[in-house]
Amino acid sequence: MMDVLVLIGRILFVVLFLGSAMGHLTQVQAMSGYARSRGVPGPSVAVPASGVLLAVGGLMVLLGVWADLGALLLLVFLVPTAVLMHPFWKETDAQARQSEMIQFNKDLSLAGASLMLFAFFAHVDELGLTITGPLFSLG
Repeated sequence: MMDVLVLIGRILFVVLFLGSAMGHLTQVQAMSGYARSRGVPGPSVAVPASGVLLAVGGLMVLLGVWADLGALLLLVFLVPTAVLMHPFWKETDAQARQSEMIQFNKDLSLAGASLMLFAFFAHVDELGLTITGPLFSLG
């Protein structure tokens, strides 16, 4: 039963990342414009690169192929994204500030979940329903 619950959790966890990856890879011009407006350096390269990072990390967690590494890849995406794309502290409009704070906190929360998943996958000996075992060992 634990294997099934962890698999369902992995599926639910990556829905957002895989959907975002599709947007990053299919709407490069629009998303690059938005990233440019937020001050992201090299947005025409950063958007598709982050799309690949999201897709690879999300698929690794979903399929259980070095899921610990996949969780770290998602963490590497989430922390800079929170800071670069959602700097709520720069907003002067109260509604915009609130919206950016929510997005910032969402990204940080997902970063925390990614870190916990990394620790879980790198520590547990039997992951069940995965293609490979972990790449790292925290055991």
